[in-house]
Amino acid sequence: MRLVPTSMCRPGMKLAKKIFSQDGLVLLGENVELTERIIARLTELGIQFVYIADARTADVVLPELISEDTMRVALTEIRTNFREIMERPNRRSAKPRIFIDKPFRQMMNMVIDDLLSRRDAMVMLMNMSMVDHYLYQHSLNVCVYTTLLGIAHGYSRDELMTLGLGALLHDIGKTRIDPGVLKKNGSLTSEEYEEIKRHAELGYLILKDEPNIPLLAAHCAYQHHERLDGSGYPRGLKGDEIQEFAKWVGLVDSYDAMTTNRIYRSPMLPHHAMEQLYAGSGSLYEQRMLQLFRDKVAIYPIGLSVKLHTGESGVVVGIHSSCPHRPVVRVLYNEAGEALKIPYEKDLSRQLSVMIVGVDDRAQSDALAATAD
Repeated sequence: MRLVPTSMCRPGMKLAKKIFSQDGLVLLGENVELTERIIARLTELGIQFVYIADARTADVVLPELISEDTMRVALTEIRTNFREIMERPNRRSAKPRIFIDKPFRQMMNMVIDDLLSRRDAMVMLMNMSMVDHYLYQHSLNVCVYTTLLGIAHGYSRDELMTLGLGALLHDIGKTRIDPGVLKKNGSLTSEEYEEIKRHAELGYLILKDEPNIPLLAAHCAYQHHERLDGSGYPRGLKGDEIQEFAKWVGLVDSYDAMTTNRIYRSPMLPHHAMEQLYAGSGSLYEQRMLQLFRDKVAIYPIGLSVKLHTGESGVVVGIHSSCPHRPVVRVLYNEAGEALKIPYEKDLSRQLSVMIVGVDDRAQSDALAATAD
């Protein structure tokens, strides 16, 4: 399979991975042949990348962080409970309801179990082939990525439950923000930006009195936009004034925001997002947390077409959990840009002199044209 921009898809190509709705339901299955109408619809839905079948990479399997069942249960719970909060504009006058109870904890146990069964799992892009809701999918992504980092860090299961709930609910305050402001296509006014910033405190106020929510999880909502140097909001906290779990959530929240499609901009690929995060090392984010995150992020996703400094180009077909920034690349084109009759692989974890210098859109285009034919 190949990870391909939707803008480069052509009729006749076949999907290599399912396309999911924002509720976790299958919209298009594997091996569905693309038409002009389907491609246009995917573009309208904001899906910027899809996995396309390619004979030369037919053996490539994309590992999943969580199962389809877990994802479906999680998105159902998120949608149901977040919508319920959106529909009670004045919580104090509404009938009290404990919205995080057994179902959400069951969901978190499923996420933790899935991740514990994949000890070598890397942070992969979860929403490349999913119709994204501005809140639901982002909340799940941040929950899964943060819980994975918590496992790598060595937190206990009880700590993982608290951390995961805090990550899942970090943006719950956005349920009280005008959707028109959240989805605005264009620059925000200063008043609109201040309105957006209120979501951190609103989230804390929603969560702090919920009997089944640990107070640490509520502080993840309150503090996930605070930064080490005091430049964050809402309180301008610095360094150790910021709760540790909130620091993890803030780091992952930034990463997922960068790598997710939004109305006002296209998503970054992981290697660009990591560069942006490292620019804030020690000033915005804890260096030790960034280092662990770097070691757990597949910055060159499986299926991505890349160009090597040698002039060769190909597709990422494998990732080493111990060295994720040095993947295995199947070389499909030689230095002259000619397609190879017999592709070969380069393991960059062993061939340390070989460097990835960029994404190879030309290789993608050529390969896709051949696939469509």
